[in-house]
Amino acid sequence: MTLAKRLLPAVSLILLFLFFASQSAPFRSIDNITNIVGQNAWLLIASMGMTIVILGGGIDLSVGSVMAFSGVVSVHLMVNMKVPVPLAMLAGLAAGGVAGAINGLLVTKLRIPAFIATLGMLLIARGAALSLSKGVTVDGAPEAFMQFAGGKFLNIPTPLIMTVAIAGLVALAMHFTKFGRYVQAIGSNAEAARVSGVPVHKTLLWTYILGGIFAGFAGLVEAARQGSGNPTSAEGYELDVVTAVVVGGASLSGGEGRVSGTILGVLLVAFLRNGLNLIGVEPFLQKAYIGALILAAVAFDQWARRKSAA
Repeated sequence: MTLAKRLLPAVSLILLFLFFASQSAPFRSIDNITNIVGQNAWLLIASMGMTIVILGGGIDLSVGSVMAFSGVVSVHLMVNMKVPVPLAMLAGLAAGGVAGAINGLLVTKLRIPAFIATLGMLLIARGAALSLSKGVTVDGAPEAFMQFAGGKFLNIPTPLIMTVAIAGLVALAMHFTKFGRYVQAIGSNAEAARVSGVPVHKTLLWTYILGGIFAGFAGLVEAARQGSGNPTSAEGYELDVVTAVVVGGASLSGGEGRVSGTILGVLLVAFLRNGLNLIGVEPFLQKAYIGALILAAVAFDQWARRKSAA
C-alpha cells in the first residue's frame, strides 16, 4: 500500500471534520461525537468482518440481512422462549456464523462468485428473519440485554470498549498470526498461495465464517440499542460497511487493507451521515453522497494500482 493511499483516509477525515465543524456548532460538541460512536458501533464491528473477507479477495453483500436475522433470533429466544440472555446472544452469534459458513461453502466448494453467493444469502437471511418474527418487530427485550449497547463500564460507554477491543483483536490476528498471513497471501494471488502450500479453501471458508459472526455481533448491538428484534432493520447496511472498508484503503481486488484504515473509513462514513443531517441535507441526497464516496475510493484504488504497476 502506497504512502498516499495510507494517508488519504486520515487527511479526508480531518478535512471532513473541519468542514462540518465550521458549518454546525452541534457537530463539534462532545455529546455529538459520543453519540456518533454509540450509534455506529455496529458499523465498526461489521466492518472488521468485512475487512477480513475483502483482504482474502471476497465480498459479502449479506451483512445487513444477517444482522437483522441474528438480532431477531436472539430477541425471539429471550422474549418468547425465556432463554437466558447470554445463551440467546450466543445463538445470535451462531446464526451469523452459520450464514457465513454457507457463504463460504458456496464460494469455495460450488465455486459460485462471492457477489452472487452472498446476494442469495442476503435474501435468505432476510426471509428467515421475517419468517421467524412473522413479519413484526419482537419487542420487550430484557434490560440486561439493552445494557449491552447502552451501559457503561468505569464511566466508559460499552460500545466504545467493545469496538476498541474487537478492532485490536482483528489487527493482531491479521498482522501476527498465520491465518492473517494466509488471508493476505490469498487475496494477493490465490494460485501462488495454493502452490506455496496455503490451504486456500479452508482459509477462505473461515474468512466468511468470521464475517458472518461479526455481522451477527453487530446485529446484537443494534438490537440491544433498539430494545427489539426488527426483521426489517439494517436494510442497505452492507453498502455502508463496504464503503467504510474501501474508503479506509482496502482494495476490492484483495490482499490490501489495514484495520486502522477501516477504523478511519468507519469514522468518515459516520461523520458524513451525521454532518449531512445536522446541516439539513435531504436523506435522498445523502445516499448520493455515499455513492459518490464509494466511486471515488474505488477510482483512487485503481489509479494507485496502475501507477504502482507502471
